[in-house]
Amino acid sequence: MFPHRMAPRRKSSLHALAAALSFALLPSIATSAEQQAPQSQMPSALESDWLDKLNPDIPSPLAAYIVMNDHPMGSQIRLREGKPSYAPRIGDIVALASVQGMDVSGHQGNVNWAAAWNNGARFAYVKATEGTYYKNPYFAQQYNGSYNVGMIRGAYHFARPDTTTGAAQADYFVNNGGGWSADAKTLPGVVDLEYNPYGATCYGLTKAGMASWVTSFSNRYRTRTGRYPVIYTSTSWWTQCVGTAGNYSATSPLWIARYASTVGTLPYAWTYYTFWQYADSGIFPGDQNRFNGAYDRLVVLARGF
Repeated sequence: MFPHRMAPRRKSSLHALAAALSFALLPSIATSAEQQAPQSQMPSALESDWLDKLNPDIPSPLAAYIVMNDHPMGSQIRLREGKPSYAPRIGDIVALASVQGMDVSGHQGNVNWAAAWNNGARFAYVKATEGTYYKNPYFAQQYNGSYNVGMIRGAYHFARPDTTTGAAQADYFVNNGGGWSADAKTLPGVVDLEYNPYGATCYGLTKAGMASWVTSFSNRYRTRTGRYPVIYTSTSWWTQCVGTAGNYSATSPLWIARYASTVGTLPYAWTYYTFWQYADSGIFPGDQNRFNGAYDRLVVLARGF
């Protein structure tokens, strides 16, 4: 995702509290939940936008833990590649495509799914895991809630290629909500590949090394579920960290992140996109997305045939 910025002065006291909690309170919370990341994986500062989006009902120790470990899809891309310049309105949403959707993480807390459905969302992706150390504490409410109102839903995994193998993270993902079933209501899982929130942009890997990691994740996910994962990324990150070292266009649907009125150039080898994350706020909770096709094609993607 992105390196951390200094927060505005008005949040300095909250930063100090969160930093203190990360050392004094979070270990006990994370240990009990079996979710604590190794100390070396903790960021040195908090990203201010996450603090803006925290559910105020989350107790402060848990809020600090979520900030430290729950990286929302696209958050690092927004920091590295700029804030969305496109702020869609309701009329724009209708014009973009017939199938609109959303993605959420622990930052959204308990989602009002009925309201999202009434506003036109027909699919949702929910963060399940990150690395092999974090599970979204709101996953059940978000994943089951979207399904219960009639949405086609799926799960995503925030990749940490610098911590464990792709296969190990695919297993962790599948074991904690990232599976798939041919019920026409469950989308294939997503591997979220973007800027490193804790250090080197490409997680210390060469392009060949990153392609090897993606292949490891992809093949294990296919073995476990029968489907290849959707790949979420931005063209800029993929060009820098994978480039032409790996071609997944024949197996993995592309979910492109670009916060603008057009998709722009796609990553290497993909000639079309399946999902487009075009804004980080709008009429739905979380990020705003579109499916590149009619609703019946979304059903086919979920069903697998």
